[in-house]
Amino acid sequence: MNKNDVVTVTIEDMSHKGEGIGKVDGFPLFVKDTLIGDVAEVKVIKLKNTYGYGRLMNLVIPSKNRVEPRCSLHKACGGCQIQAMAYPAQLRFKERLVQNNLMRIGGFGQEIMERMEPIVGMEEPYRYRNKAQFPVGEKDGRIQMGFYAGRTHDIMECEDCVLGAQENQRILDAVKEYMCANNVHAYDEKTGKGLIRHVLIRKGFETGEWLVCLVINGKKLPEAEALCEKLLKAVPQIVSISVSVNMTRNNTIMGDSYKVLWGEAYMKERLGDVLYRISPLSFFQVNPVQTKKLYEKAVDYAELTGVENVWDLYCGTGSISLFLAGKAGKVHGVEIIEPAIMDARANAKENGITNVEFFVGKAEDVFAEQVFHKQKDEPIDVVVVDPPRKGCDEKLLQTILDMHPKRVVYVSCDSATLARDLKILCKEDYEVSRWQCYDQFPHTVHVETCVQLLRK
Repeated sequence: MNKNDVVTVTIEDMSHKGEGIGKVDGFPLFVKDTLIGDVAEVKVIKLKNTYGYGRLMNLVIPSKNRVEPRCSLHKACGGCQIQAMAYPAQLRFKERLVQNNLMRIGGFGQEIMERMEPIVGMEEPYRYRNKAQFPVGEKDGRIQMGFYAGRTHDIMECEDCVLGAQENQRILDAVKEYMCANNVHAYDEKTGKGLIRHVLIRKGFETGEWLVCLVINGKKLPEAEALCEKLLKAVPQIVSISVSVNMTRNNTIMGDSYKVLWGEAYMKERLGDVLYRISPLSFFQVNPVQTKKLYEKAVDYAELTGVENVWDLYCGTGSISLFLAGKAGKVHGVEIIEPAIMDARANAKENGITNVEFFVGKAEDVFAEQVFHKQKDEPIDVVVVDPPRKGCDEKLLQTILDMHPKRVVYVSCDSATLARDLKILCKEDYEVSRWQCYDQFPHTVHVETCVQLLRK
């Protein structure tokens, strides 16, 4: 087989990136936009020593799990890697992905399958995102808003992503009208000129509140009142309009701060019994329907009775901490990003929750310092970790092992690093009792996993 050959392959498996995998005379080919069960004509575009990559040319026999995607841009956008797959098959793919990582990377045996609870999918796996960030550009004198094409910074016009709220399009149209009426230009990455870089939109699914923030390449937005007027006419439920200044020549979206043009400095959203303040710079899970279920499962796995001493590491804005506080004796949250901790403290005050405290710093450093020096006489009952994709710091894992909490609840957005960390925790001290996947991001390859570890 040589580069540029066209071969016929049957797709037998899929990678963690959502690429189909087929074999030609035993040689694996990774093929984007194919599904398990597809028989496809594929052009070989790159060859390595033990595998290669192909481009889909023609579907000879489509998979029984192939469906017509709702979005015509799903291939070019790259945001919905598996939108062409029937939703039940998506759920099976994600479960299998986590299972394989736990067994291959984590070294767990077949017994791990017996401890799995069925994946939690969505009744309606569209329109679930409460946040969208639209890059703004110009082409041939026209303003463009949408998303970057896969692996590029070329903007594809898409003002109504089927994963986001329908009202997003009305907001973007209002921004366009303002820009045209006031001769305001979009930012050009190549020249560094132009003003409007991105439009950030957040929606409160439970409260009905909206937040809009324009990221600008300048100190001031001309005729800001006119912009606010158009936005409020488009979506009267908007409670906060702001700008964030970002004049750097890099790929960062938001600036370090923001300035309110109209309304409040934040919007509010409710998850369960907890009300959260969300600013343009706040981290908040993008799928509130699934997030509520995921946090409830974390509380369930913590097995709280009202007296436990709990540590929530990588706590962000305190989302899980505040869920835990209702059933724990004391909750301590740790997060390295100071604005997130400020949000967490404000959220605790907003809800009248007094049995939580938050620390700023690296989770591995603060946790070790507090439990070894300042709170060594307080036994730790439960540790909850919700780390970024890179997983937990090795020092943090060792501190957990040294402190011997009765239970560890691990919330993960990357099953590969989850498996790596569980291998360390379960080497001698802990065992996986229960675990469950949550489809937080339908039509993408990403999946959340919640694991309960019990001390042996």
